[in-house]
Amino acid sequence: MSNTEEVKKLAEELKERGLIEQTGGGELAEILAQTRKVYLGIDPTADSLTVGHLGPVFLMKHLADAGHEVNFLIGGGTGMIGDPRASGERVLLDEETIEANSKAVKAQLQRILGDQKYTMFNNADWLGKLSLIEFLRDTAKHFTVNQLIKREIIKKRLDDENDSISFTEFSYALLQGYDYWYLNKEHDIDLQIGGSDQWANIISGIDLIRRREQKNAYAITLPLLIDKKTGKKFGKSEGNAVWLDPEKTTPFAFYQFWLNVSDENVADYLKPLTFLKLTEISSILEEHNKDLSKRVAQRKLAYEVTMIVHGKDTAESAEKTSLILYGSDPVSILSKLSEAERKEIKKEIPNIIISAKDIEGGLSLADILVSSNLATSKGEAKRSIEGKAVRLNDKLIEDVSILASLSDFPEGMALLRSGKKVSLIILEK
Repeated sequence: MSNTEEVKKLAEELKERGLIEQTGGGELAEILAQTRKVYLGIDPTADSLTVGHLGPVFLMKHLADAGHEVNFLIGGGTGMIGDPRASGERVLLDEETIEANSKAVKAQLQRILGDQKYTMFNNADWLGKLSLIEFLRDTAKHFTVNQLIKREIIKKRLDDENDSISFTEFSYALLQGYDYWYLNKEHDIDLQIGGSDQWANIISGIDLIRRREQKNAYAITLPLLIDKKTGKKFGKSEGNAVWLDPEKTTPFAFYQFWLNVSDENVADYLKPLTFLKLTEISSILEEHNKDLSKRVAQRKLAYEVTMIVHGKDTAESAEKTSLILYGSDPVSILSKLSEAERKEIKKEIPNIIISAKDIEGGLSLADILVSSNLATSKGEAKRSIEGKAVRLNDKLIEDVSILASLSDFPEGMALLRSGKKVSLIILEK
């Protein structure tokens, strides 16, 4: 296969995966025909990335695997200003917060990219030293207010009588353009990628490079990751962020987010957000469509994305927790858990400890329902049982007077449900 064919194949794959929205400076195959130094900028306005960052990061890995040189720009400088939002001014963060956020974001990128070679920059290193007069004379003069106020977000803010935009946020595009110019001049970086909402800012950098250096530069943007239920992008500004930080979104909640993707949209996530081969994805979707109730595609998506972000062991633990809670044979899964998996599952499933002596002394399931907060009173517990809403290890409980038995606790654990509520009952011998 010739190099031209390889480039064409890469371009077609990236498009088929849904990782390409727009290109600047040429068609995708033309841009990728030469080995590029490419960068992705991320402002550390929070101490964690969200799932909305995954597409651009995954695109960077695809480009790196194809031989392009990848670079990440942490916006230690631009993060102190913040890209204009659709409404309202951002809260300005102090240097200490930005530094802490930067370290957290770098650690997450490193975990996702693994052994992949990349370079990390921080624009605070040059923006912090930039002279205001120098910036106005050499950079700002290449931008016109006429063009800036036509940009969608800025125009929306200006047209809203109840909103406004400060000169600080208004100038963000100039700083992002300056970043691209600086990286091009100092490090020969000539390709920037970002979400489609960054198109205007990226083009500002391309124009600045052309005007100041008489050189060509390029751009690739991706479609935004959209919440199909609301039509909004996933992110902290929309209030629907799914975080990569396990303290903000637990690995199990992260896994469940992908598991709950609708059937009609699962392919839209499976292609861009995993590194599975497209032929394998086609096979998964074919199997999925044979029986939608099995959620084959969602399970594969949830496992793969969780594995990339949190590691294989965590993904397997989240998968097992899901099978315990929602599978048809929780007893089988509980009996095969390792000690480490037991600890992880206890973090995700509400649980209580029951003494073996109490069970031997005659403890009813109605009592356990109350102890585990699955019922507020013994009367409610009895009504739940009579209403056929209670299951122990997925076995329907129909007798109000039934007592718990040690045999209900394979490997010392049992799963008790009342309606949609669930509790893990742990046997203490």
